[in-house]
Amino acid sequence: MNWQVIAPLLIFLIIIFLVGLWSSRKIDTGSSFLQDYFLGGRQLGGFILAMTMIATYGSASSFIGGPGVAYTQGLGWVLLAMSQVVTGYFVLMVLGKKFAITARKYNAVTLIDFLKERYNSKWVVWLSSLSIIIFLFSAMAAQWVGGARLIESLTGLSYLSALFIFAASVMVYVVIGGFRAVAVTDAVQGGIMFIGTLILLIAVIVAGGGIPNIISDLSSENPNLITPFGFDGGLTPLYVSSFWILVGVGVVGLPQVAVRAMSYKNARAMHRAIIIGTIVVGFIMLGMHLIGVFARPILPGIEVGDKVMPMIAMEVLPPWLAGIVLAAPMAAIMSTVDSLLLLVSSAIVKDVYINYIKPDAEEGTIKKMSFAVTALLGILVCIMALSPPDLLIWLNLFSFGGLEAAFIWPVVLGLYWAKGNRYGAVSSMITGTASYILFHTFYPNAFGMNTVVLPIALSLAAYVSVSLFTEKSISAAADI
Repeated sequence: MNWQVIAPLLIFLIIIFLVGLWSSRKIDTGSSFLQDYFLGGRQLGGFILAMTMIATYGSASSFIGGPGVAYTQGLGWVLLAMSQVVTGYFVLMVLGKKFAITARKYNAVTLIDFLKERYNSKWVVWLSSLSIIIFLFSAMAAQWVGGARLIESLTGLSYLSALFIFAASVMVYVVIGGFRAVAVTDAVQGGIMFIGTLILLIAVIVAGGGIPNIISDLSSENPNLITPFGFDGGLTPLYVSSFWILVGVGVVGLPQVAVRAMSYKNARAMHRAIIIGTIVVGFIMLGMHLIGVFARPILPGIEVGDKVMPMIAMEVLPPWLAGIVLAAPMAAIMSTVDSLLLLVSSAIVKDVYINYIKPDAEEGTIKKMSFAVTALLGILVCIMALSPPDLLIWLNLFSFGGLEAAFIWPVVLGLYWAKGNRYGAVSSMITGTASYILFHTFYPNAFGMNTVVLPIALSLAAYVSVSLFTEKSISAAADI
C-alpha cells in the first residue's frame, strides 16, 4: 500500500466520523426528533445550504463516472455536463420561498409529507415511497461502487474489502448523526471538492504541457475529440439538449435535492445559496470533466473509465497531495450516499410506518426504528454493490430519470396549480414511472433524445388532463 496516499484519506474519514458524533449531540431527543434527524431543524444557512446541495448532487457520477465518460467522448461530454450548472438555481428558484413556507405550514419533514398534505391521498404516499425506494436503491448502489473502486485503486485491496471499508465509514456517521451530520459534513466535503478540483486541473494541464499542447494531442489522435459531437459523432445537438432536462431543469423533481429547499432558515440564506451554489457547481463540473478529457494524452489506453480519476491523480501529483485531492471524489460519493440513505429511511419510517402502520408510535420507538432502518438499508445496498457495472454513471442517471418522471409534476404543479388534484398526481406518477421503465428497457434514447424526455412529457399530459377531467366530475358530484 502507498501510505503517503492513504494517510490523508484516513485523516479525512476520521474527521467526518468525529463530525457525525458531534452532530448527534445536537439532535433534539424530544418532540422535534424527526425534524432534526431528517431535516436539520430547518436551520441551514446560505453557505451550508449551497454546499449540501452541491455535495448531494455532485456524486460518484460527477467525480468518477463523468470524467471516465469524458475521457472516452472528448470535449463534447464537457459541454453536455455543463447543463448541470443551473441545478441549484432551478431548484431554489422554482420551489423557492413558496415551497419552504408551504412545508412549514404542513409541518412537512419529507417531500412525501408535502405530497400527502397537498393531495390528501394514501395512493400518492405509497407510490411516492415505492418510487423513492426503487430508484434510489440503484443510485445508492452506484455511489457504493464508486467509493469502493476509489479505495480499491488507491490501496490495492480487493474490491470486496474496499466496499466494506467505505460502507462502514459512511454508515456510522449517517446512522448516528442524521441530517444535521449530513449537512455539516457536506459543507466540509463541498469545500474539499472545490479545492481538489482546482489542484488536479492545474496539475493535469502542467503534466500535459499546457492546454494548446493537450488539444493538439487530442486532435492528432481523433479530431472528433475536440468537437461538440463526441469521439464517434454520437452526441447530436438533440441528444445534448435533452440532457438539460435530465441533469438541469428536471433536477427540481429529485427528492434528495428538493428536500433541501425546505431546510433553510430564511430568504437571505436561500438567495446566498443560489449564488454560491451556481458558481461552485459550474467550476466543479467544468474542472472535473476537463480533467477526464485532458487525462487522455497523459494516460492513454485506460479501459475502465471509472479508474481515470484516481489513476491521473496518482500520475501527476506527489503521493501525499494525491491523497488529499482524492478526498474530493470520496467527499462527493459519501455526501451523496448519506443523503440518499436518509431519504429512503425517511420514506419508510416517516411516510409509511408512522402515517399508516403505527400513527401513535412513541418517540423512543421512532428513534430506534430510524437508526435501525438506516443501518439495514446501508447493508442491503452494500449487497447490491457486490456486482458492479462497468460504468456507474449509467446506473446513477437511470435513477435520476425515474425519480424525475415520477415527481416533477406532482411537486411543481402541486405547488403552483390549484386545479391539480390527487387523481392527476396518481396518474402522473404511474404514467411517468411506467413509461420511463418501458422506454429505458425497450426503446432507450427514443428519437435521438435522452430516455427521460418522453416520460416527463407523458406524465405532464396525464397530470393536466386527469386533473381537469376529474375536477368536472368532482364539481358535478358536489352540486348533486
